[in-house]
Amino acid sequence: MKKLKLFIAAAFCLFLWNCSTTPPEKQLQHITGYWEIEKAELPDGQVKEYTVNTTVDYIEITGDSTGFRKKLQPRPDGSFSTSGDREAFTISTKNNGLFLNYHTPLSAWKEKVIKATKDRLILRNTDNLKYFYKRFRPIDPDSLN
Repeated sequence: MKKLKLFIAAAFCLFLWNCSTTPPEKQLQHITGYWEIEKAELPDGQVKEYTVNTTVDYIEITGDSTGFRKKLQPRPDGSFSTSGDREAFTISTKNNGLFLNYHTPLSAWKEKVIKATKDRLILRNTDNLKYFYKRFRPIDPDSLN
């Protein structure tokens, strides 16, 4: 009986350890880069898949608590075109969560960083929409032959 209690306690601790969230400072280091949207999950659970993307999001952390995001259109030669517009944000943490706080002349909103790794980014906005991104990889024209 003692071994069973010890096993259950160890299993519970392992479960809690695996469910813990990544600290904000660890997530922050992965956000800068080019991101391609894969899907969006609506609050009711419906999922919209993005199979073809004509734009990618470029997100850059420019300081300890600031950054910007802009839309880019990839070109076949590996360069990008853009309108030059960008949305600035500030970074905040609350209850061990990481937030990107946007403010433009027309609107203000925030996104919670659910997950940020080297290859994945998941954001949830104030309307409870979840956006799933993968790291953008340009198509190598030589690999198409």
